[in-house]
Amino acid sequence: MIRFSCRLARPGFAFDVAFEAGAGVTALFGPSGSGKTTAIRLLAGLEQPDRGHASLDDTVLLDTDRGIAVAPHRRRIGLVFQDALLLPHLSVRANLAYGRWFTPKPERRIALEPVVDVLGIGHLLDRRPGSLSGGERQRVAIGRALLASPRLLLMDEPLASLDRERKLEILPFIERLRDEFAIPVIYVSHAIDEVARLAAHVVRLEAGRVAAAGPPRNVLSPALAMAGSRFDAVSFLEAVVTRYLTDYGVTVLAHPAGDIVVPGRSGPDGARVRLAIPAAGVTLARGRPEGLSVRTMLTGRLTGLETDDGPLALVSIALPGGDMLRAYATRLAIDGLGLAAGDEVTALVKTVSIDESLLAGRD
Repeated sequence: MIRFSCRLARPGFAFDVAFEAGAGVTALFGPSGSGKTTAIRLLAGLEQPDRGHASLDDTVLLDTDRGIAVAPHRRRIGLVFQDALLLPHLSVRANLAYGRWFTPKPERRIALEPVVDVLGIGHLLDRRPGSLSGGERQRVAIGRALLASPRLLLMDEPLASLDRERKLEILPFIERLRDEFAIPVIYVSHAIDEVARLAAHVVRLEAGRVAAAGPPRNVLSPALAMAGSRFDAVSFLEAVVTRYLTDYGVTVLAHPAGDIVVPGRSGPDGARVRLAIPAAGVTLARGRPEGLSVRTMLTGRLTGLETDDGPLALVSIALPGGDMLRAYATRLAIDGLGLAAGDEVTALVKTVSIDESLLAGRD
């Protein structure tokens, strides 16, 4: 268990954040300037607060009241930054080994072979960092941090400098290390898609304060208001894989509101997954229409309509099971359907609008 509570005042910025984190990935999520990196630096010991406390299980790392401030290299915390920061004159193998030099031999519990296997970097061991792609360099940086056998891994915007293709290359490796090494991870990001896929717990920061904390579906859905445009707004649903239709290349997921059809294979039957549905990809209907190509029809109750002077309305739909689905529709369509809060509606979701790369296994 990680316990963190720190205050820090700087010109133009006041930081006052407290949170707890357990096993798996805890995401610190929020816009630039919200205090995410400050929290990481304080937890790692790279910066000192005006007042604060931080502990990892039974080990106190920081307690300003008692005058405790464990040196960064003694905290047994692995760090992965946006820039891989590899040593250019060393091979990949030597860069990986560098992570072990500061760890006492009796505490070196993670071996080279499983790290190389999980991260898929065996073919890179004899190469120099200058010959690697951005995604490959970041995998090596993660491996170096793991080989220090850390008690906690801090990842500060590790994918921010990568393009979408490289991000999609790295995300499965982060999921594997999360699942196979059982090291708690604090993952800093302002990218809602990364957080939705990786995290079991989310702490949302705004202006140096905790705005919300809890499971992703509870914390991220209200963050729709932070989306830069209607095309960025997504909802997060949790469902269970029921079957893969080999002839059609799609997976059917069971949700209390109805079946959801997604592209590709999403896991074994019975697996729980979290998926992102874009608000701009949802169409509303009264009743259950027939004769459509849409396969996903979710029944719920309209609970809110957010409008302004523009042409669009953001609709909130409470689904059976507790999930909330958002949809964008024109105000013209809302009036034409005569929709109001409390009405039962059917949300139609085209399979092609669901990004299979954002599907995340929950078991």
